[in-house]
Amino acid sequence: VREVRELTHLYWSTHERLEKSDEGGSIDSIPSSSAAIDGVDVLDAAVGAVSSLANQGLIDESAEAKLIQQAFQRNPELMVLSKHYGNDLRKFLNFLPNLDSQIAAAAGVDSGDPDAIVVGTGLAGLAATLNILDRGGRVTLIEKEHRMGGNSNKASSGINACCPQNATYGDDLETFMKDTTRSAGQSARPHLIETLVGNSESAVQWLKDRVGVDLSMLAQLGGHGHKRTHRPSSGMVGAEVIYNIQRAVKSYEKTENLKILMDTRVVQLVRDEDGSVIGVEAVTTNPKDGDNTTQTLTAPNVVLATGGFASDRSPGSYLEHYRPELMNMPATAGEFSTGDGITLGTSVGAGLVDMDKVQVHPTGWVDPKDPSNPGKVLSGELMRGVGGILINQSGKRFCNELGTRAYVTDKMLSHDSDYEQSKKWNVTSEVPTFSLVLSSSAAESAKKHVDHYINKGLLVKLEGLHALAKWMDLPVYTVRDTLREYQHDSTNGSDAWGKTSFSGVPQADLATEVFYAGTVTPVLHYCMGGLTIDKEGSVLDDDKNIIPGLHAAGEVSGGVHGDNRLGGNSLLECTVFGTIVGKKIPIKPRQAIQQMNQNRNEKEQIQIPKMTMVDVEQHNSEGDCWIAIHDKVYDLTEFAEEHPAGPESIIELAGQDGTEDFAA
Repeated sequence: VREVRELTHLYWSTHERLEKSDEGGSIDSIPSSSAAIDGVDVLDAAVGAVSSLANQGLIDESAEAKLIQQAFQRNPELMVLSKHYGNDLRKFLNFLPNLDSQIAAAAGVDSGDPDAIVVGTGLAGLAATLNILDRGGRVTLIEKEHRMGGNSNKASSGINACCPQNATYGDDLETFMKDTTRSAGQSARPHLIETLVGNSESAVQWLKDRVGVDLSMLAQLGGHGHKRTHRPSSGMVGAEVIYNIQRAVKSYEKTENLKILMDTRVVQLVRDEDGSVIGVEAVTTNPKDGDNTTQTLTAPNVVLATGGFASDRSPGSYLEHYRPELMNMPATAGEFSTGDGITLGTSVGAGLVDMDKVQVHPTGWVDPKDPSNPGKVLSGELMRGVGGILINQSGKRFCNELGTRAYVTDKMLSHDSDYEQSKKWNVTSEVPTFSLVLSSSAAESAKKHVDHYINKGLLVKLEGLHALAKWMDLPVYTVRDTLREYQHDSTNGSDAWGKTSFSGVPQADLATEVFYAGTVTPVLHYCMGGLTIDKEGSVLDDDKNIIPGLHAAGEVSGGVHGDNRLGGNSLLECTVFGTIVGKKIPIKPRQAIQQMNQNRNEKEQIQIPKMTMVDVEQHNSEGDCWIAIHDKVYDLTEFAEEHPAGPESIIELAGQDGTEDFAA
């Protein structure tokens, strides 16, 4: 009652003063500009705007009372805003945070800073971003490259998870834990592995339900005791996941809760006087003219999701410092994998862990058109999981193809005599190459992958034993004896290297069998080391204390995988820890603005006209690229640069029906 009386008194006293002003009373000395915002019409606009917001439930009663009080006290900033935007509630509410902090607080809205700045747009960064946005938060998403996805785009084998359907194959959480722990070796950290494995089911379910990714296929990769690696029934898992999740994230751009900065490199973390991370300094490069723009962005939380350092071979790099013997080994990671986030973290005191643990993957494709290129396309575990066998240059098998990455790599590198004796790679040694051979049945089980690699010229189709032997430059009898021995081992249920699971075994008649073969070599693939984190994704300093405001997820963090990462656990780590971070970041209240924008978006929905091929054919250039797929028309102009296979494969279909090409 007291508040009502005070507000009533304020209203009538102000009303009387304004009337006297209009009659030429003692207020005549007020400048005309002030009189303009002190007018009854402006006060009426302010009170009307606040009343409308309250009636629509966009502000609560407390905020309503405080704003009315500010209006009757003729707060000049509020009066100016009311004069010009009192009849546009959405803008009125959006602009309130730009006024005096007392007014912003009264309205229950913040200063406009995002809840988090996320650095990196691989799966870890996008998972954190989408979770924050879905909770009503606001994010500034930063990517130094011109396209999203990072190395997550390249993932091919799948994502591990122990789900109810896996029980069909005898899997359970304890077995998954044991497999992951065994691969991690002496550097295994149970609390991080438990977090990874324990959240695997919800991670895959979230990708299916929220992101819309088909993960209906199950496979057993090397190092796994059971089938638990989920992948799409068509397409490459990394490309499918990134395409869908970036689409979900970008849908928030129209709500004004998401700001994306591409071609932008974070060069420094900003801290307050207490040492909390409160923002970043970033440099944006204009891709057209190369001009740089530097800006400081603030937020109460910064998430680093910048990946590893496997492609940085520059002097003084992390690779040279921790694993100099690997400097000349090719890598599957993109050229952007230079350890930026690790450098940012250590600049504010973050601890490092397992930095010498760099995973060498046994199978990277050697492109016959450019064999010396240090960048390789990964041939994932799936290619061996479906039945692909490894054959050395003498025409012999030499390992259990389903062993862990470390095991298979060791068997491959042991073809070098110095390594075989010392178990240390010599940086001057030539990295050996091998043949990866699939039968027709094995190739059918990985058809999308096989088609993809054939299109890239990394895999060739060979009809019959003689064609295979000729391609391998070996006598027919040598290759025949190796394949016959493999067929015999599969019948007996085991081979000399302990392999007991045989899929895709070549058919009995080798003369009519259709083979698929390519050349592979060991490659740098993943950095197990990085910033020290806890199970909540908070970055820790050297003394294991949390650095306030700083979080990390994905390959930039260390300790999750120990000595060696198990195949299929990378996408899992990105999803699990990205989600954990995205769910724990505090969200400022800004429901009113969100509701207003939602109402606006609903009103702005329009009917999409039906398109024909005549329409599609008019949009046939790099800058205007429409493609018809399954009787639907897609404007892929912006997506072309983000396409994992490169923009050329999109642009060449501009103005055409691309159904068959996208189905390949």
